[in-house]
Amino acid sequence: MAVAKKIQDAMERSSWIRKMFEEGVRLKAIHGADNVYDFSLGNPDLEPPEKFRQVLSSIVAESSTGTHGYMPNAGYGETRTAVADYVSREQGVKVESEHVVMTCGAAGALNCIFKTLLDPGDEVIVSAPYFVEYGFYTDNHGGQLRVVSTREDFTLDPSAIEKAINPKTKVVLINSPNNPSGQVYEHTSLEQLGDVLAANSKKMGRTLYLVSDEPYRKIVYDGFKVPSIFEAYPNSIVATSYSKDVSLPGERIGYLVAHPEAEEVRTLMSGFVLANRILGFVNAPALMQRVVTNLQGNCVNLRKYKARRDLFYQGLADAGYELLKPRGAFYLFPKSPIADEVSFVRSLHEENILVVPGTGFGSPGYFRIAYCVGKKTIESAIPGFARARQKALIER
Repeated sequence: MAVAKKIQDAMERSSWIRKMFEEGVRLKAIHGADNVYDFSLGNPDLEPPEKFRQVLSSIVAESSTGTHGYMPNAGYGETRTAVADYVSREQGVKVESEHVVMTCGAAGALNCIFKTLLDPGDEVIVSAPYFVEYGFYTDNHGGQLRVVSTREDFTLDPSAIEKAINPKTKVVLINSPNNPSGQVYEHTSLEQLGDVLAANSKKMGRTLYLVSDEPYRKIVYDGFKVPSIFEAYPNSIVATSYSKDVSLPGERIGYLVAHPEAEEVRTLMSGFVLANRILGFVNAPALMQRVVTNLQGNCVNLRKYKARRDLFYQGLADAGYELLKPRGAFYLFPKSPIADEVSFVRSLHEENILVVPGTGFGSPGYFRIAYCVGKKTIESAIPGFARARQKALIER
């Protein structure tokens, strides 16, 4: 076998998102790109804010000797200071630059966190539906994923998490606004979760960490706000990126930030910095660090995402689909009209529609739609969704 058995197994279990993306390439080759409605990949189609171009041009023009050299593994001091100041306002807790590590996106941040925290066999509790890569990130560092359910409306269920806690538990990982449901976890549930983790940490004599993956934090609608996990629990860590809110996924720039009152926070930060280096990231991209230093708080035009959400939600609801209107992110997560959502997703291919089965997110019976696409694509696809549903019900 050319590759390691572990990688071969991972390839066979690999992301449904990528499988649908590859199916899209095949269908586009047959029918033409304009006749295929691809909602499989959460790849932002909105351009970054104009300020990004201005800042990027200015920094490139002012480039001087050493601009592209190594820097401290945690990142540039001025960048970490800018991030710390912004996070202090966002989380409602004063954060210093020493609590920030610049990373290669949120994925790099999560891998640094798990590398630092997990011993072999340690468990990471995650609530379904969840981003499928979490399992791979956990496994990278000898950990195991333990999946629990959210409530029926995809809100956080602290009692389900508490029941799953055991002597192997080390981390509870949350993602809000959630990919794929678009749900935003409420302040009350986070406070309850903080109480659960504090009580169980004391009971077991082992610190349990709350890790929040927040790349969609700024992408919220209808006046909703994402509550602070720092206000809910001191042993908490945020991982995030500029991939979604500033539309820079290809630039691989993000950061992790630890609560300043986390136990042994200095040791924790030293572990994150070391992990950034030995995982091969070394440091976050130099040019993008300089750019985001001047982009704190910036975001793409959310009115466009909201208009798409409303258009798509209403179109599917009118067609008879059961779904919740998401509070954030840029995904819809409807219930499949038949129990076997994988079969239904395949039937959507007959309408040249590409979505991702809920099985890929730990929630069979649903499917994910990424609406970070043009309005015309959404309008053209809605009749196909309606036809596919009617056909599925007739054949059931």
